[in-house]
Amino acid sequence: MRTAPTRSASGFTLVELLVVIAIIGLLIALLLPAVQAAREAARRTQCGSQLKQLGLALHNFEGAQRKLPPGYASLSRTTPPSPLRDPQTWDAPPGWGWTAYLLPYLEETATADQIDYDVPLWAPRHKPAILATIPTLLCPSDPGPKNPFLVVDAAGAPVTIAGTTVEVGRSNYVASHGQESCWGECGATPTTLVFTNIYTSQTKEITHNGDVSVVADGPFFRNSDVRFREVTDGLSKTIFLGEHAAELSDKTWVGVVPGGSTPPRFTTPENGADAAATLVLVHGGPSGGELDITGLPIIHPVNYPTYHVGQMYATHPGGGNVCLGDASTRFVSDDVDLILWAEMSSIAEEEVLEKEL
Repeated sequence: MRTAPTRSASGFTLVELLVVIAIIGLLIALLLPAVQAAREAARRTQCGSQLKQLGLALHNFEGAQRKLPPGYASLSRTTPPSPLRDPQTWDAPPGWGWTAYLLPYLEETATADQIDYDVPLWAPRHKPAILATIPTLLCPSDPGPKNPFLVVDAAGAPVTIAGTTVEVGRSNYVASHGQESCWGECGATPTTLVFTNIYTSQTKEITHNGDVSVVADGPFFRNSDVRFREVTDGLSKTIFLGEHAAELSDKTWVGVVPGGSTPPRFTTPENGADAAATLVLVHGGPSGGELDITGLPIIHPVNYPTYHVGQMYATHPGGGNVCLGDASTRFVSDDVDLILWAEMSSIAEEEVLEKEL
């Protein structure tokens, strides 16, 4: 009796299967960096778009109020002084920061309606408002925390004011104080050094008596009320806003709490905790009161390796976003020219730009 021939089952051999798996793994390894780069490019674009929204909000605010919002509001020089005034920095109530004043122009009226800007931000009535997390103010590339945080002192202990600790909503965007910084120095100490020539590093001592306006040369500072017409260096040539990732230090949209501080999340030979003003403001340098470990003045653009809590800092590969006074945005490289950065940090120093960002 004859039987039908059997057919051997066809399929992959073990060697062939291993080769296919190796090829798939290689393709994934080749494609993954491209996918990650594309995702980061999208996050960077979104971050720049959010900064532009802030820039447009500044324009709408200035159009309505005929001035920009203050860097933060503080009854620092009243007579008699507020009992809640910080004895060193002279930061005082109400403390609201520049972003808080922009809320109605950022489609955040529900939060803005809960705020009385004449009442201290830490008042119990404001607790629901100041805890708000506003997605527009959080850079999608920042790996740091997104949740509200407790305001702390220089030692990292929670600040207690009017008998309570203060927890505030987070922001990844900061406003420019200019070249100079005057926060810890602009209070009980009546004088400070300022640069009179950034090209030759000339300085002079001036008397401020707590009036930051005689020191600050940027668009935002304590009790500032700058108008666009005062930005004589040109709106398109002046840095107004930028990034500061929570990976380095905490920043808030809410404002400044007397006695507060901004400790860094990681330390370097050049950085350390700074005054409460750096919860909402940064500066570009040089500043008369700020020298590096060799005694030279510091200019610190985005991601400069001093890693000061009072500088701009981003987690995008290669640089960070800034918003200029005309509400346009730029991606600034880590290796931006230092003098150009200083020139674009001031509003009316009459520097002539020989380069562009």
